[in-house]
Amino acid sequence: MQETNVYFYITPIALIFIVLEIAACFVLKRNYIIFTEAIANFGTQLGNQTTNVLVMLGVYVVYGWLWENFRIWTIPVTWWSSILLLLGVDFVFYWVHRWGHEINILWAAHSPHHSAEEMNFFVALRASVTQRLCSFLFFWVLTIIGFTPAHIYTLVAIHLFIAFLHHTELIPKLWKPIEFLFTTPSHHRVHHGVNLQYLDKNYGEFLIIWDRMFGTFEEEQEKVAYGILDHPQTWNPIIINFHFYIVLWKYAVAAPFWWDKIRIWFMPAGWIPRGLEQKGKPSITAENQIKFRPQMFDKAKVYLVLQVILGIVLMIGIISNLYNWSTAEKWLGAGLLWWQIINWSGILERKSWLWISETLRNIVTSLLIISFFENYSNWFPAIITTALFCIVWTIIFFRLPTTNLKTVAE
Repeated sequence: MQETNVYFYITPIALIFIVLEIAACFVLKRNYIIFTEAIANFGTQLGNQTTNVLVMLGVYVVYGWLWENFRIWTIPVTWWSSILLLLGVDFVFYWVHRWGHEINILWAAHSPHHSAEEMNFFVALRASVTQRLCSFLFFWVLTIIGFTPAHIYTLVAIHLFIAFLHHTELIPKLWKPIEFLFTTPSHHRVHHGVNLQYLDKNYGEFLIIWDRMFGTFEEEQEKVAYGILDHPQTWNPIIINFHFYIVLWKYAVAAPFWWDKIRIWFMPAGWIPRGLEQKGKPSITAENQIKFRPQMFDKAKVYLVLQVILGIVLMIGIISNLYNWSTAEKWLGAGLLWWQIINWSGILERKSWLWISETLRNIVTSLLIISFFENYSNWFPAIITTALFCIVWTIIFFRLPTTNLKTVAE
């Protein structure tokens, strides 16, 4: 098994691209990145990274068993086999991605990514925990062919990074041969659109030719309105991850017929049980779309930027062996990270419970992190100083009703 999760190496590259996009938007004066949604997206990704350890373990155990016992060929790891595997991953992913839009329970796993209402590199980070787990239920066929589990896991990570690069409005349409063969930002903007003509189009992540072959291609023409038809109306990563599961559960409970209570989970996305109100698809455009823009606490931006940095530092300890944390410590760290990003949503939505939760979190986190390090004396001053700063800031600025509130400008 790999000593370090491959996503540990991809993360800093993604962060560099994010910084470059922020800088480009600032220089070009483009309003493509909204602070509140960017923080929510980043927090969702930090939490989801904790599942990669589980996914990696599952891949190496289950895929390893399949490879040892059922592979047809033994394919070496070379440049040419890597190209073949990338094409195989892309073909399998096209169908996984398409099913993720066409089957209710798979849409529940995939929809958190689409619930973002902007298009930038932060949106690429907004994936769900269940999608990470579900996607590897389908790549096993590549193991049977003869690709090793480590090779598959690595190429899927590279494929995911390729998909990351599509999430931007800064890049216009490209040279026609490129647009014909490869998935470009223009194609993927269409995929994220809720405009009626853009729904369920352009599933390809590396090659767009799969969409051209199987009838799911759509050209970018009308300005894209991003999001989903049933937005969760929150920045809370738990609700973002499980919003559509809850929707399906409510339909299942309300359905008059038992058979409909079961099949609602496996029917095409948009199917409504018999006896319930049938809803048509609204016509949403960039001009009439009303985006989720709640109020957040004043003085929150500086604090949240610091928390993003601290969250990255904590995530590194969870997905790598850089800090020499034990498995139990990584699990505890994952719990602390989820507590942290849930509290971010409380700040972004000015929740009354936030100041108590955030104060407790800073106390518990500082004590546990100190205990994780054998030579904690080197870390003690920095950890305690940071925790005290965060507690004081929280008590002063994040308590209702004395806190001044501001409306987040678009």
